[in-house]
Amino acid sequence: MNSDQGFGESFRLDGRLALVTGASRGIGLGIAQAMAEAGADVLLMARESPELRKAEAKLKGTGRRVAAAPFDMHEYAGAAAWYERLVNEHGCPDVLVNNAGITKRAPAEELPLADWEEVLAVNLSAVFALSQAFARHLMALGRPGKIVNIASLMTAAARKTTAAYTASKGGIGQLTKALAVDWAGKGIHVNAIAPGYVDTDLTAALSSDAAFDSWVKQRTPLGRWGSPVDIARPAVFLASAASDFITGQILYVDGGWMATF
Repeated sequence: MNSDQGFGESFRLDGRLALVTGASRGIGLGIAQAMAEAGADVLLMARESPELRKAEAKLKGTGRRVAAAPFDMHEYAGAAAWYERLVNEHGCPDVLVNNAGITKRAPAEELPLADWEEVLAVNLSAVFALSQAFARHLMALGRPGKIVNIASLMTAAARKTTAAYTASKGGIGQLTKALAVDWAGKGIHVNAIAPGYVDTDLTAALSSDAAFDSWVKQRTPLGRWGSPVDIARPAVFLASAASDFITGQILYVDGGWMATF
């Protein structure tokens, strides 16, 4: 962090360009909005959809430069070429938030191998490919950068029928550490946020189930579901100069879930 920078200013993202994946809704959209409000220009990456364009229109209201950047993480083998086009059109991002992910649920003995491979491809291999493209461009320019990976409670624990998702998020935890170690000397910080249960449109079926809702609230020491803003605020912190002596860490933003049993 620049020693001349004021304390409050160290949490700002003015002059930064942030790329957020899975940004059309939920946690990704919340992070993108928070980064724009903190002063960053923002690129919203998700599969092309009306939701992506709606998110783009919403964030343009922040007054920052905002653009949709459609890409399907299933096509991660083409991530490097896509990223090259992105840089040519919008400039080189300073911040990468790897939020996009999928899940396929089934008892482990019944999970189709194709489902296993799809989840690992999108949730882990694609994150590596995009992080690699991000880092290579910054290294070529001699510029620092920040990567924030979105992990999970299942980075450290597991629930039934989540073998593929749990393996992918466990991998995200270790990938975060590996990239942090490899790239520390290049000024690229890599950290992860592991959310607890967050109330979004993607979890609406769970939060509307009275029994499951009660279980989450009783199991969480703070007694509530998280919200996208609960994840967005620490994401801004990890993207900012305020976190310049932090790398290779997994921050559990879970209402105390991992602290008790």
